[in-house]
Amino acid sequence: MLLNSDTDRSPWRAPSLSLRFWPVFLRNLLVWRKLAMPSLVGNIAEPLMWLVAFGYGMGALVGPMHLSSGEQVPYILFLASGSICMSAMQSASFEALYSAFSRMHMQKTWDGIMNAPVALDDIVLAEMLWAAFKSLFTVTAILCVMLALGISYSPKLLVAWPILLGVGITFSCIALIFNALANGYDFFTYYFTLFLTPMTFLSGVFFPLDQLPAAVAAVAAWLPLSNAVALVRPLFMDQWPQDWLRPALVLLAYASLSFWLALGLTRKRFRR
Repeated sequence: MLLNSDTDRSPWRAPSLSLRFWPVFLRNLLVWRKLAMPSLVGNIAEPLMWLVAFGYGMGALVGPMHLSSGEQVPYILFLASGSICMSAMQSASFEALYSAFSRMHMQKTWDGIMNAPVALDDIVLAEMLWAAFKSLFTVTAILCVMLALGISYSPKLLVAWPILLGVGITFSCIALIFNALANGYDFFTYYFTLFLTPMTFLSGVFFPLDQLPAAVAAVAAWLPLSNAVALVRPLFMDQWPQDWLRPALVLLAYASLSFWLALGLTRKRFRR
């Protein structure tokens, strides 16, 4: 529960963060370490099946992809560079929804932590960073498999790694908004079905954005996943992203505003 002094303050005030988030992060790490391997297999199995089935199967039918720059790239490379962003999105979202909700609502772990000198703001920050870390762990494993398959050997993939961490942070912040609003696990079905799934098909993961109708493409260009793909895909092709500042700022804006909104909604929830 929140302290009495907190109940009189606006839930939309600026975040009050400290290094006390770190023990909460370590607590999640120690618990997860017991189930690390099953968790890893579960997180990478589905994206790899998508990659193999669509990349090699459908890729043999559609042939090379023609990009707006005039280049032709193998479909497996085109898909891999988009699906790695999709994996970061899904892994961060799952952790910041189902796992965080279990700790917050079902197990009352957050209430127990707040009996120590740890504020709610620090717990939300720790949950966000933990979900981002798990997404980075997942995409690192997938990247290793992609290297083993010879999909890309570009040294610029080292730059993709911190970008994918940023993608995980962005989507964990967004997911924590829905975590604060949920009354049960069923609520998350709406988030995955009505938000993540349509965005996956509208963000250039499976086909270029210029294949969409102009009005739809204009909206899709501002989605967080499409901006993540815009940063990561050129690196897979051993190129630097052109106009990288715009997608980077879009992701930063999504992360910043979503964290502030998630924190405000979580504060309101704990006042009840």
